[in-house]
Amino acid sequence: MSDPKTWTLAQTALLTIDLQNDFLHPEGAYGRAGQGAAAIAALPARIAPLVAALRAKGGLYISAQFTLVPGPRGEPLISPHLKALRPFLTRGDFAPGSFGHQLVDALQPADFTVEKVAYSAFYQTRLEYILRAMGIRQLIVGGIVTNGGVASTLRDAHLRDIDTVMLSDGCAAFRDEVHDATLLSLGTVTNQMTCAEALGWLEGAP
Repeated sequence: MSDPKTWTLAQTALLTIDLQNDFLHPEGAYGRAGQGAAAIAALPARIAPLVAALRAKGGLYISAQFTLVPGPRGEPLISPHLKALRPFLTRGDFAPGSFGHQLVDALQPADFTVEKVAYSAFYQTRLEYILRAMGIRQLIVGGIVTNGGVASTLRDAHLRDIDTVMLSDGCAAFRDEVHDATLLSLGTVTNQMTCAEALGWLEGAP
């Protein structure tokens, strides 16, 4: 891992994972099912200053958004493990172009939106192509859930020699102890900063 103090903004992007209405909005799929956590709900407001600082300096913001691809009759293509874990998911949830699939208002607009169908934002998506095309070598990563999409994306970035900073308070899980354990387990894979520390870096970045 390279030291973030050596990074330049031109080669760095902010990447958020799954901060979309179906996860966070009261009228989204998880909200309607009564699924949520205060730590998750707090993330958009915590990350929004980083997005604003990045935009002010001409930096790049990428939103990776979980997607349930509609089948021929509109029923979503859901993997068996997810169907067992979240049986409330149904037609229209996380569908491309829907309200629920959209990035939350507090973070809009992203420069690029990546549809993802599994935990990792790299798995069968165009993310790596975008990073290469835009000359991005480093990522600042936040979102949900810490032990799922965030961890999987960070590990996949590590395998691709893409250096990362994990926002330690800019990601969350449904249980705090799971979040904390994941931070510990990723210590050899990614740098870690608080959102305030990352904001300070962005504001002073060359």
